[in-house]
Amino acid sequence: MSNTVELELAGRKLVLETGKVAKQASGAVTVRYGDTVVLVTAVASEEPLEASLDFVPLLVDYREKSYAAGRIPGGFFKREGRPTEKEIMSSRQIDRPIRPMFSKDFKNELQIVATVLSSDQENDSDVLAMVGASAALCLSDIPFPEPVSAVRIGRIDGKFVVNPTFSELDRSDMDVVVAGTDRSVLMVEGGSKEVHEKDLIAALALAHEHIGQVNGIQTRLREMCGKTKMVVPVREMDPGLLQEMRANYLEVIREANRVSDKEKRQDSIKRTKKEASLALGQKFPGRELEIGEIVNYIEKEDLRRMILTEKRRVDGRSPGEIRPISCEVGVLPRTHGSALFTRGQTQSLVVTTLGTSLDEQRVEELEGESWKTYMLHYNFPPFSVGEVRPMRGPGRREIGHGALAERAIHPMIPASGEFPYTIRIVSDILESNGSSSMATVCGASLSLMDAGVPIKAAVAGIAMGLVKENDSFEILTDILGIEDHLGDMDFKVTGTRKGVTAFQMDVKATHIGFDTLTAAMERARDARIHVLDAMDKCISAPRSELSPYAPRITVIQIDQDKIRDVIGPGGRVIKKITEETGAKVNIEDSGEIKIASYNAANGEKALMMIKSLTEDPEIGRIYHGKVKRVVPFGAFVEILPGRDGLVHISELENRRVACVEDVVREGDMVMVKVIGIDREGKIKLSRKAALGAASTPDA
Repeated sequence: MSNTVELELAGRKLVLETGKVAKQASGAVTVRYGDTVVLVTAVASEEPLEASLDFVPLLVDYREKSYAAGRIPGGFFKREGRPTEKEIMSSRQIDRPIRPMFSKDFKNELQIVATVLSSDQENDSDVLAMVGASAALCLSDIPFPEPVSAVRIGRIDGKFVVNPTFSELDRSDMDVVVAGTDRSVLMVEGGSKEVHEKDLIAALALAHEHIGQVNGIQTRLREMCGKTKMVVPVREMDPGLLQEMRANYLEVIREANRVSDKEKRQDSIKRTKKEASLALGQKFPGRELEIGEIVNYIEKEDLRRMILTEKRRVDGRSPGEIRPISCEVGVLPRTHGSALFTRGQTQSLVVTTLGTSLDEQRVEELEGESWKTYMLHYNFPPFSVGEVRPMRGPGRREIGHGALAERAIHPMIPASGEFPYTIRIVSDILESNGSSSMATVCGASLSLMDAGVPIKAAVAGIAMGLVKENDSFEILTDILGIEDHLGDMDFKVTGTRKGVTAFQMDVKATHIGFDTLTAAMERARDARIHVLDAMDKCISAPRSELSPYAPRITVIQIDQDKIRDVIGPGGRVIKKITEETGAKVNIEDSGEIKIASYNAANGEKALMMIKSLTEDPEIGRIYHGKVKRVVPFGAFVEILPGRDGLVHISELENRRVACVEDVVREGDMVMVKVIGIDREGKIKLSRKAALGAASTPDA
């Protein structure tokens, strides 16, 4: 028997149904909004994994079926392949607010699968999948404490829109996904077009109101048919072992927490765990694992106390202090644009490459096929954190961080009509101790300016953190990796001097009020301006010229009727142009032609060849043409490819001519002037007029 609940949300019905399909899953919910339908299931293993796990073994998979939009997948196999970037991003979006809700003692393997079954191509399925994941967990026997819901907020003409459609988002200056419980916002992900911080806070507040409504129908569904939750054994620390550890190792851990160098601090903590296990192993046999956990507990306790009471951080900074910044541009000799951005122990090498329309990326989504002319890719090699691991394809971290940085820069990228290049930015993290995605944003902005891309303004990013104990809290600016790991919030904000362009927030299971978020946003703005000031000292505006190694692109517009003249029968004409000049020529159906060449002279030659094929004769202009045919009353001269005109015998010379061949013969190259074009397009030429013009001093 199925159970259904529904809610009127932004003028459309949000419907949650369970008990009809996927009944062998621990929990299963179908979410419908408009004609978009998502099935979300949650399944947990019966037995927990080993107790040594220091994370919740949660796996989230979001998948879009092509049939949902009435499409057949492309490619040879004609079936869905590896996850797309949208699917990976949506999987991360579901994971981030769900994961911190679980108890650290829950060690059962857990998988959430969200499958898009129907897409009306107006309502995005990602937010529905987030709601469905929470609902499936609430209905199951999995120990998930309370509902978590999500909504999307847009803004059109200054007015907020809840769950905007795709067409509305095209007109919106904001795209924000917010997830949370009844008490607090847990996750924020979005971008905007230089929006003021106070407007973002207002968007979060509006989102939280609607989150409460969606949580309400989840609660109703759980009351109707929810299962009894499984009991999770709570592992308590041995009081005697904890006391012994404090007595012997608290001071050693405190010293480690005051070492600014990341590797040295980590090595000190590792040595402490090893020494404690050897020293206390006989007194507390079989507790080696717990000894290591207690070291981590004391480390976290001391670090948080140091921040809240001493107002001092691991590297000695005050809560609002930013690490030293170093910026360099033009660091690589043969790239189109490059920058090295360093903030403390975080360093990003960012390179910009300019390409042609042939380099655009084709993107296949449920909404249809599109082309990307701007891409940003983020790489996180293991040496950046002193680790050894296989280097395979980009993982979810690389995709997520790259998407955030790409979104941050996107509002500043010039339109294709202004700058007709495909832009690819690559960020290679060379060293990491927190905020590598924000270093990527700063480096990308510098690299673009070094490449001569006319971006509208420089963009910088900063990562904010929070430590909160009861009513005491401290906001941290430019957080380290350890402060992200042991703190309560990771809030990344990017933007220009004018406003915010992208943001991402993750909050652990604690209540954070909007006054705290407002304070964090204000401090993030001050920090962003500080970083922009440092960047401006390196390069404050795009270079006036492109790199000599970048292609030169010329854009011209021709009449659509003349496209066939440029292409020629079987493509012979355009092939000849590319072979003779080495230039790449791309012709759009609209008549727009892009000519790309790494050699300016070759590009100019290709341009002149195309112009000669497409231009119309101009009255009064002199042409250097070839005599194609001689007749008793004159000569036909080709002045443009495929276009010839008649030079009447009376227009050959300034004297009377008895025979045309006394002056010109077939194959001769002659100067002629266009003296008329009749209604039928026939061209009248004059050699006499051309000779007269050439003889004048100003000709």
